Amino acid sequence: MSVPFARMGIAAGIVAAFLMLAGWPAGGSAAVGKLPDPTIDDPLASVPGEQTAVIAGGCFWGIQAVFQHVKGVKSAISGYAGGDANTAEYELVSTGTTGHAESVRITYDPSQISYGRLLKVFFSVAHDPTQLNRQGPDWGNQYRSAIFYSTDAQKRVAAAYIAQLTQAKLFKQPIVTQVVPLKGFYEAEAYHQDYATRHPTQPYIVINDLPKVDHLHTEWPELYREPTK
Repeated sequence: MSVPFARMGIAAGIVAAFLMLAGWPAGGSAAVGKLPDPTIDDPLASVPGEQTAVIAGGCFWGIQAVFQHVKGVKSAISGYAGGDANTAEYELVSTGTTGHAESVRITYDPSQISYGRLLKVFFSVAHDPTQLNRQGPDWGNQYRSAIFYSTDAQKRVAAAYIAQLTQAKLFKQPIVTQVVPLKGFYEAEAYHQDYATRHPTQPYIVINDLPKVDHLHTEWPELYREPTK
């Protein structure tokens, strides 16, 4: 489905409950083991600063929620990447014809967390990188798995980590994550920002997104933090 009907109020609960009964996994990764740190990564910076990373892996509500709980992350903003500025709006992106993916721009302190460790969170708890043009109950290329790099170093670390995970056979299916240059990032509408935090009891969030945050807390407690108020 190109239109995300599974995120519409009561319909979210009906669809998500049906998927769970049918054996659909609720949020998170499909890794068969705990993911290692990247063997190729930038070292932690010697002084505090700010860098950004842009990733996509299904509905941006859940990706944003996960990274708002990661130590060293200063902000996580939902938006659109992969298409043009004039089509960066939700109703158009939801058609699956704009080239955009629902994405999140992460601003982080490279003295506290590396780009490679952000990718470890991305692959291990934030989404399932083996699902092609979909994620959980959401279908369409706007939900594809993608890493939008803005530097050669980001490209190198991302490509090397995917190769590392593939060689280690940590997923039963091939990783389909795209590694592509960032053309631009466009912030999503205000009502999409901090959605999981503001709607913690919505069925879609409860079933698909809160388990990802819980998974971060249990699998990588050294990376977990409570979000700043």
